[in-house]
Amino acid sequence: MSVPPAEAPADVPAEIPAGTPAPGRTVYLAGDLVFRPDALSLFGRFRTICREAGLVGLAPLDGQEAVLGLAPGEETLLAIVAADRALMDRCDAGLFCLDPFRRAADMDPGTAVEIGYMFAQGKPLFGYTADGRGYPDKVAAYMRAAWGEPLRPRAPLGLGGASGGMEDADGILVHSEGMVQNGMTEGFIRFSGGRVFAHPDLEEAFRQAAMALAARLGPEANGPAT
Repeated sequence: MSVPPAEAPADVPAEIPAGTPAPGRTVYLAGDLVFRPDALSLFGRFRTICREAGLVGLAPLDGQEAVLGLAPGEETLLAIVAADRALMDRCDAGLFCLDPFRRAADMDPGTAVEIGYMFAQGKPLFGYTADGRGYPDKVAAYMRAAWGEPLRPRAPLGLGGASGGMEDADGILVHSEGMVQNGMTEGFIRFSGGRVFAHPDLEEAFRQAAMALAARLGPEANGPAT
């Protein structure tokens, strides 16, 4: 089955105000947030923070009106993917949640794909997380909790620069030392001119990232969106 072409998303929902922000300040709000039980209220609070920063935040759900009420399945999923792609095409920048996903060490893989997609478009990206531990620390905690197994030192393999010095019980390298997630995700955010903000309060972490992104985009021509 072929993937449907990206189409313009449906009109922005009514909860997004009809203010007139300066061009170039529409932001894609990405992350595992869409799967959380409080997704709607969470996105609502994040949109308010965006407005305070002079941004217009668009969540994945804002482009999915056409799939509301459809049964789960391949057709519905491909329609959601196409709608999210169209929304990313429409946005000028991205704010990405890098929290661990499903009690594991790694972030939501779909969000990682979106980071790569928007980076390839040359758009500014910023990240945020409530878990500021380094990625190897996350892996070590997960391996202990889920499998009762510690990490062990990794013997040099002569493969060039090392991205980590430890491995798990399966011999898999625990990489991305110095990063809160896989180095490709945080690396692309940094290469875009952004950075990742960490704070135990996810909303505060998001606020810091949104304010930094607003500063990166520059002053507004028309004042904050209201």
